[in-house]
Amino acid sequence: MQPLRVVVADDHALVRSGITGLLEAGDVEVVGEAADGVEAVEVALRLRPDVVVMDVRMPRLDGIEATRRLRRDPGGPQVLVLTTFDLDEYVFRALEAGAAGFLLKDAPPGRLVEAVRTVADGDALLAPAVTRRLVERHLSAPAPAPATGPDPAADLSPREREVWLLVAQGLSNAEIAGTLVVTEATVKAHVTRLLAKLGVRDRVQAVVRAYESGLVRPGGAG
Repeated sequence: MQPLRVVVADDHALVRSGITGLLEAGDVEVVGEAADGVEAVEVALRLRPDVVVMDVRMPRLDGIEATRRLRRDPGGPQVLVLTTFDLDEYVFRALEAGAAGFLLKDAPPGRLVEAVRTVADGDALLAPAVTRRLVERHLSAPAPAPATGPDPAADLSPREREVWLLVAQGLSNAEIAGTLVVTEATVKAHVTRLLAKLGVRDRVQAVVRAYESGLVRPGGAG
């Protein structure tokens, strides 16, 4: 099995070195580094890694806009945002820009390698704490106008709708499998079909769509 190929983007050389060391100790190949957002985009589009580990605050171009530019490319890498700042503004902007995960720099070393592998597999690293903040943000916002377009859940089977609700609550595939008493492979198949039917690129967008559509309401009712 080929090791995952990663680009590390951070404006501090010492931090880049530390991240590189942690990843390579976990059998992840760091194929490039970048000291700012502009360089991150250039290096990633040239080297085509599986994942970019992206800092937020960087010169010339911040990590949020760099993520947005990378995710516009159909063959662009997954992006794992890694930052010191546990601020809602960064969490939501990173997810809206297309990041597949959001991790703090004080996370345990092994968590970084696990996170890279998670987003490389096409799954989203959406921690329950982040999901809770998504819930609170949507519930505290003014109610949106009634949707006039087609119901995004119209083509979903009852099981796919059930899986969507659990995804929106921040459950992992393993947790959903335990809740529904099915295999994790079955859950992955449901999630894949769910994303295709909703027309979203990843799990994060599926969560956002659940709140926008009104599928998830106060108290978790659907």
